[in-house]
Amino acid sequence: MEFWIFIIVVGGIIFYLVGVYNQLVTLKNRFKNAFSQIDVQLTRRYDLIPNLVNTAKGYMKHEKETLQAVIQARNVAVNANKAAAGNPGNPVTMEELAAAETALTGSLGKLFALSESYPDLKANETMLSLMEELTSTENKVSFSRQSFNDSVMQYNTYREQFPNSFIADRYHFDPAELLKLAEPAARQAIKVSFD
Repeated sequence: MEFWIFIIVVGGIIFYLVGVYNQLVTLKNRFKNAFSQIDVQLTRRYDLIPNLVNTAKGYMKHEKETLQAVIQARNVAVNANKAAAGNPGNPVTMEELAAAETALTGSLGKLFALSESYPDLKANETMLSLMEELTSTENKVSFSRQSFNDSVMQYNTYREQFPNSFIADRYHFDPAELLKLAEPAARQAIKVSFD
């Protein structure tokens, strides 16, 4: 009788441990999938920027420095996004991506502010269309980032709970980092008005 009780207790512990491990895997995959949604939107954003710069080039001939800054910030953000996509949740890659996105948003803001000085550019249909697509994409990035951060929070909470933390540490389920933008001003989608 005692033998069967022992077997049942050990079996229950094993099933519990397997359940915790599997839940950690599920939650980790969920936040990785949430990051892939950010990746899709950021890639769309990165693809729109060269078209935007090329359209602006024709009108802003004396603003090469600003246009080059946008392209350079875009390239840094593309590389940071690739690194983050390879290891979403990693504190270093998330911080690098956040910094790159903040810099890109800042350089785009300067471009948009400068474009106000060029009435022909403001009236260009291609530019207006690109600006609208970029604003829409910014909103989608924001929603995707919120979903990712929610998934990371759920994963981190589960992995930190007792006794789950022992299993998480033993099997290298490291804490995941939220994707936060460095500057509060950059947390809002880019707003453009060609009135």
